[in-house]
Amino acid sequence: MRYVDEFRNKKLILKAAGEIRRIMPDKRITIMEVCGTHTMNFCRFGLRGLLPAGLNFIPGPGCPVCVSHQSYVDAAIKLARREDTVIATFGDMLRVPGTQSSLERERGRGALVRILYSPLDTLKLSRSYPGKRIIFLGVGFETTAPTIALSILRAKADKIKNISFLTSLKLMPPAMKHLLGDKKLNIAGFLCPGHVSSIIGTRPYEFIPRKFGIPCCVAGFEPLDILEGILMILRQVNRNRPEVNNQYSRVVRPEGNPEARRIISRVFKPEDSYWRGMGSIPDSGLAIRSAFESFDAQKVFALEWGAGARNPATKCRCADVLKGLITPDKCQFFGRACLPEKPVGPCMVSAEGACNAYYRYNR
Repeated sequence: MRYVDEFRNKKLILKAAGEIRRIMPDKRITIMEVCGTHTMNFCRFGLRGLLPAGLNFIPGPGCPVCVSHQSYVDAAIKLARREDTVIATFGDMLRVPGTQSSLERERGRGALVRILYSPLDTLKLSRSYPGKRIIFLGVGFETTAPTIALSILRAKADKIKNISFLTSLKLMPPAMKHLLGDKKLNIAGFLCPGHVSSIIGTRPYEFIPRKFGIPCCVAGFEPLDILEGILMILRQVNRNRPEVNNQYSRVVRPEGNPEARRIISRVFKPEDSYWRGMGSIPDSGLAIRSAFESFDAQKVFALEWGAGARNPATKCRCADVLKGLITPDKCQFFGRACLPEKPVGPCMVSAEGACNAYYRYNR
């Protein structure tokens, strides 16, 4: 299959891994892969075993479900408990634990919670429940934002009155800037997210080498993509000339997707946003513009959230995993009390969560 088989070619993979070992500097190098799909495939294809011991490859905040703040999850649960609402959501939000409950538990108690594959399906759902108020949980990064924005535009054009969107949309570059401010991480390079970059392009990362002197590379998700991305970063380290490389040029352009960015900008505006484990990060979220506030569930239902409370029953270390301070296996609950079928924290829930990926492929 084109664009898959050639990037899983064993001979080319071993050649790339050999080149990485050959040019590896004589010092410890920490590279953060920001995207959850990178984390999953890094574990799935066993790439750790191909890399030199001095290369420390750590997961970051690349799972949108994982970084959605607990106070947001609590707000969604509060809405689910109302008799006049139907909650529409992607499936991986169902089991994310809030402070005291989850959407899965609320559904078991009779709440109307429906799993959708696209935000646009919310429009159909609103017609199926004319006497209910439909609320879509808009969780995601720049990749998801265009379809949610398009759904809002169509809902307004069709004059649908019983639909609103509770958004927790995050922007990746501000989070990466926030991470670089944490000296405990000592990040030497970023493997930038491919999906996000297909929307925003490579230019938004230019502050990383310019301001922080850190190499970065946008990479695809197949084994050869990931190894080539690492190789490009190490070459930058050896030359001491940090820049933004684009290994994923078959998908990502410097300018990204202008039409998708235009749709996002029409419906949303940047705002400060709370991230699980990292607190409030300036201009790292997307808020619905006032022209579409009748579709903003936060305003429609007068909801407030902020720092929120931590579940007192656990000492889950998802926050440290999301910041790259520890790998999932360093958490005391990992693989014991915290399992995919019974997650203690959000990083074990989603297929893009680091704990889930480590549990499935890296035990």
